[in-house]
Amino acid sequence: MRARLQSLVATVIRRASRNAPADAVLREELKRQSGLSAADSHAVSRAVFVCYRWHGWLDQEDSIARQVEQAIAMDERFRLEPAAFADHELISKSVPAWIGEHLEISPAWVRALQTEPQLWLRSRLGHGPELARSLGGCVGLGAGRLADALCYAGSTDLFCSREFQAGEFELQDLSSQAVGWLCNPQPVETWWDVCAGEGGKTLHLAELMDNHGLIWATDRSQWRLQRLQRRAARAQVFNYRMRQWDASAALPFKTKFDGVLVDAPCTGVGTWHRNPQARWTTEPRDVQELAEIQQRILDWVAPAVKPDGKLVYSVCTLTRAETVEAAVAFEARHPEFKPLPQPSPFPPTSPPQAQHWFWPQDHGGNGMFVATWRKSASAAGS
Repeated sequence: MRARLQSLVATVIRRASRNAPADAVLREELKRQSGLSAADSHAVSRAVFVCYRWHGWLDQEDSIARQVEQAIAMDERFRLEPAAFADHELISKSVPAWIGEHLEISPAWVRALQTEPQLWLRSRLGHGPELARSLGGCVGLGAGRLADALCYAGSTDLFCSREFQAGEFELQDLSSQAVGWLCNPQPVETWWDVCAGEGGKTLHLAELMDNHGLIWATDRSQWRLQRLQRRAARAQVFNYRMRQWDASAALPFKTKFDGVLVDAPCTGVGTWHRNPQARWTTEPRDVQELAEIQQRILDWVAPAVKPDGKLVYSVCTLTRAETVEAAVAFEARHPEFKPLPQPSPFPPTSPPQAQHWFWPQDHGGNGMFVATWRKSASAAGS
């Protein structure tokens, strides 16, 4: 790696912290550069994330340049000879020790964390094969509800592609796409995407509803909603409305919904293969604090679900407190919500379940947990 690129990598790593995520610092530093090719930008990005991926294996007394060199060498060796790395060593060095108190650590999961993450695209419904031929470098799942999800391994700058500019696809993680299918919204329904962020799931719900019905998208951040608006315009999505909401007890509207999606704030443990810095900045206290926030949001939005309506809870984390324990606690407080079994969107089809786990080692997407409920048609006060 050239001296300029090494210096840029070191700058990003020095600046990154718990309050300054590496991906945000990286974007900021890359924008400051002039004359940097797409290949150079990719090399810098990869070096930064590889260094965090192998952080637990490195001597922190070494220079950053030396750590990056060692991390890249280990990453390449793991790619070529994964069996050369013992399970016990991977578990002890690749994730913080405290996480074992919150989930069962398996060798398969940790090995998935040490693997380069896959880039997933969501094409328009029924256009997956056509898009794969047009872009090249794509592999699809082949069948089922996720037949239009494509894993991209090409070298084209997708944001500059004609297909992206025409709204023919979105960059959306595979597990996130599965959440939309579990929502299974219908064109005549009204939905609320509670923590919409930049709108990935909102746009997918709109696609599944064939641009009919209505989706309300809310988020506490106005800039995220503005980005959602730009994405929706490019994707030619029109059946949505958006409103800023600080996730407080005061609901943003009095509407009763056929479906409510709570893609709640979480620790993001399920994204540790994609965001390796978070392994070393997330703390045990974050699990409990976010679990409490998740419970409050579920309680606040529950009255907004119509009788016989659907509530979907999803988190890109895998800790017990934020997943199964959250679901059990919610059901204890809200007996009017009954578990709603649904088939997995992933082939082969498995028996319907009310709770779904998506692990990186199984499908190549983010780790996620999804719970679905149906509100009793006779729920009091609805």
